[in-house]
Amino acid sequence: MYRTKNCGELTIQDVGKRVELSGWVQKIRNLGGMTFIDLRDECGITQIVINEQMQNEQIQEKTDPKNANQNQNIDIKQITTESCIHIEGTVVERSNKNPKMKTGEIEVIANKIETLGKCKNVLPFEINTNQEVREDLRLEYRFLDLRNEKLHNNILMRSKIIKAFRDKMDELGFTEIQTPILANSSPEGARDYLVPSRLNPGEFYALPQAPQQFKQLLMVAGFDKYYQIAPCFRDEDPRADRAPGEFYQLDFEMSFATQEDVFNVIEKVVPEVFEKFSNWKADKGPFIRIPYKEAMEKYGIDKPDLRNPLIIQDVTKLFEKSEFKAFEGKTVKIIIVPNGAEQGRKFFDKMTDFAKTEEVGAKGLAWAKLEQDGNLQGGISKFITEEIKQKLIEEYGMQNDSAMFFIADEFEKAQKIAGLIRIELGKRLDLLEKDVYRFCFIVDFPMYELSDEGKIDFSHNPFSMPQGGMQALENEDPLNILAYQYDLVCNGYEMASGAVRNHNPEIMVKAFEIAGYTEEEVKERFGALYNAFQYGTPPHAGAAPGLDRMVMLIENSQNIREVIAFPKNKKARDLLMRAPSVVSKKQLEDVHIKLDI
Repeated sequence: MYRTKNCGELTIQDVGKRVELSGWVQKIRNLGGMTFIDLRDECGITQIVINEQMQNEQIQEKTDPKNANQNQNIDIKQITTESCIHIEGTVVERSNKNPKMKTGEIEVIANKIETLGKCKNVLPFEINTNQEVREDLRLEYRFLDLRNEKLHNNILMRSKIIKAFRDKMDELGFTEIQTPILANSSPEGARDYLVPSRLNPGEFYALPQAPQQFKQLLMVAGFDKYYQIAPCFRDEDPRADRAPGEFYQLDFEMSFATQEDVFNVIEKVVPEVFEKFSNWKADKGPFIRIPYKEAMEKYGIDKPDLRNPLIIQDVTKLFEKSEFKAFEGKTVKIIIVPNGAEQGRKFFDKMTDFAKTEEVGAKGLAWAKLEQDGNLQGGISKFITEEIKQKLIEEYGMQNDSAMFFIADEFEKAQKIAGLIRIELGKRLDLLEKDVYRFCFIVDFPMYELSDEGKIDFSHNPFSMPQGGMQALENEDPLNILAYQYDLVCNGYEMASGAVRNHNPEIMVKAFEIAGYTEEEVKERFGALYNAFQYGTPPHAGAAPGLDRMVMLIENSQNIREVIAFPKNKKARDLLMRAPSVVSKKQLEDVHIKLDI
């Protein structure tokens, strides 16, 4: 054994005991006749004391393994920070105790030191300091970055959170089942990662964007409740809250289940784990249900942050006869900010500049404010007639000392811009409720939407059950059909997505037909499901909370890469392992691929 105890485990009760410790040198302080080393392992830090006599007589370092029996005396100056060392010594009570340290009541007088792994004299960046380090450098040396206490603890916490989810799912009677990684290509909303087959020339596997078809097949197979911590692979552009390439989700499915049954599981599992690992308050079930259409109207987004009290209202009819040309023929949205009139002109100008950014895409941002004395001032106040003013007060909740922001554009664009303005106002005015997790379900998603090419396409999950079943598919405008699809949202982040599944093969074929697939194409692309659905399929439903994102929220991090041990950078590159990389001609020949680049 290289240690009898971990560094962080020593207490005043260990005084007088002889111990062996191993860890990394965090700090070295040479005070002439005495040298102090802060020795760190995963449990904490212990102060090691080396006196001058010990330095001269007892410090030893391992040499080459071929000469394992030959130890040589070394100078303490040869030990560098972040070297991995082993020490033997005696625990003593400190004369100058450090209450800020877990082991601040004791120290260890060393009589032997052995270097287990020497560290270079120059580090790419300092460990456990407040020094700002370029992220790409941190990712390139991730093994060093993971020694930083905050990041290291994030990964330890992630492990505990995963265990808590597993424990809760087991408690609720779910069975953990692993599904294949090498699968078939399936339309899940993103590009597939393809894997060439050596044994089947010209054919490819696809890494699963989700275990969607497999978990449905498990329901057909008679399993009652399935779950797994599932790896998912999607060739998507990264964001601060979305890891490129791969991510994990708490995937689960239930037979003979309705939408409410799925909600009940989420409401039992998610808030309990959030509160267990955070001191923030978490909403208890039942969570608020918000139809997709209402979410877009009130919040301009389908993942609203309910900590923000601001809402969006439609005032298009109020301004139909307005002389303000910018509103003419446009959808007009308003955001009323109580006490917003207190802000100076500079604030309104900065919000206008924000609205004009490429991210938002507005041509401008109209505003006005109702002063404490009831008079309208600034912005477009001269275009707000007394009649409009009274309706804003009586029907839209405007009060004295309010500020009003107006967004005018085509309907969908106006919604999107207003949603981004609402979020920014919440941040700049510090309106968000503190230290809480606010959950809601977004329900009644449209079954279909128009693609960029103007074709009807699935808007959510192609395997979802349309509300109204076959009758709706045959008789209604596809763009008016709703689906039993839902998202769990927390503090402005999509936490989970799910649906009641389409388990009827006839409805399945019709649903895909509307999206432009023939029955033969359905049989070809989803043959396993199509075939299985001919053999007595139970109604089933499920969801998949995103694990990485939940850990990110629990850790109150703004970047999902801070809760993943080995993440990729913003260009989906693994800088540590240098992936993706060029492979040899022989490797390409083995899988029957010829490059044309």
